[in-house]
Amino acid sequence: MATKCITITSEAYERLSMLKAPYESFSEVITKLTKKYSFFDLIGILSNKEAEEMREHVADLRKRLRKEVNQTAERLK
Repeated sequence: MATKCITITSEAYERLSMLKAPYESFSEVITKLTKKYSFFDLIGILSNKEAEEMREHVADLRKRLRKEVNQTAERLK
């Protein structure tokens, strides 16, 4: 495996070090942090019950936001 040397600040090193598990290399941490995810990675992360609860919560938030926007619009008239 080819290697490259990079220079990072002490702050960056400390941040990486805090994210690193004892068994991980810094290369593994950087790879993990820079991985590109797909929506398909989320499939199965929630149970059907959890997904339904989330849908209900989002619907409730949208309803409350719509109400607040309408109230603000009425006050601005």
